[in-house]
Amino acid sequence: MSERAPLVQPTESGPYCAAGDFYIDPWRPVDRAVITHAHSDHARRGARIYLCAEVGREILRERVGGSQSTIETLPYGGSTTINGVKVSLHPAGHILGSAQVRIEHQGEVWVVSGDYNPTHASNSCTPWEPVRCHTFITESTFGLPIYRWPEPQEVFGEIHAWWRRNQEQGLASVLPAYPLGKSQRLLAGLDASLGPIAVHGSVKTYLPMYERAGVKLAPTMPLSEESVPELKGRGLIVTSSAAQEVGLIRKLGGVSWAFASGWMMTRAARRNRDFDRGFVLSDHADWPGLLKAVEATGAERIGVTHGQVDAFSRYLREQGKDAYVFPTRYVGEAQGEGLQEDTPAEAARPESVDTPRAEA
Repeated sequence: MSERAPLVQPTESGPYCAAGDFYIDPWRPVDRAVITHAHSDHARRGARIYLCAEVGREILRERVGGSQSTIETLPYGGSTTINGVKVSLHPAGHILGSAQVRIEHQGEVWVVSGDYNPTHASNSCTPWEPVRCHTFITESTFGLPIYRWPEPQEVFGEIHAWWRRNQEQGLASVLPAYPLGKSQRLLAGLDASLGPIAVHGSVKTYLPMYERAGVKLAPTMPLSEESVPELKGRGLIVTSSAAQEVGLIRKLGGVSWAFASGWMMTRAARRNRDFDRGFVLSDHADWPGLLKAVEATGAERIGVTHGQVDAFSRYLREQGKDAYVFPTRYVGEAQGEGLQEDTPAEAARPESVDTPRAEA
């Protein structure tokens, strides 16, 4: 008797469940796509039918656009059947609407994690929940032992101290951030009593969607000619497009630049991107979080994808796990939304913004 084919297999279009005839986070146009979350390496345009978590529907529509596509939804924990395969979505704790995909067929259960954050919950989205399965496909963006996140409240304390110090020096504070997920996590944790907060770029596109979902965010104003006088020397700006607004940022006068990211765990990353401060804050699992998730699933087999695939799968095998690399179009530190989420290319401090800097 031949061995049963894997329930989810890699293909040129993305992870594919042949039994249900659907893809998970495909990167090419397909007939039916189940989406873990709306970052662009997981949610691409062109599918005929999308399935996502109910709370993420509005964001997914914004990302994939087009009225020709149908978006179906499930509440967290709810299920549907696609061609005889039971599919349910469960919180991933990554961004608003992020989900782990549970797939059940003929007594076999697989879970595809997408991106997730199991140990450092954000109040900007539903916290991660463990889902038991036989096979677990896990991301590994930060799949090295060096990546161990501090408590978020500690990090926000550091951000607030930096902001206050900048105000004492007559400097505005600039925090570039990916517009979907990281920006809202910052705004959910910032203390607006310290001073005015402005947003710029596509950050503002997603704020109403988070607020309609019940996420409490710090009050903000747009970065504009009109708001520059109020922000100068005391405000904090969260922007997704600092490089495009050289003129406005220059008008702020003295500016201190910082970046909040898991990549800030290493001094080299902060130094290479020319920031005054680096804060370790990520929406992905750190090393302990990855190990926690693997154990919590009780999975007999672990597929490793999106990130440090070789290192993390090798470590799991050394610990006696049946682990393998699940191929993806996005492999390694320098590729994929995992990196862009934490270090968007447009977020680096523009060399052309010649403004006074904070003291070292």
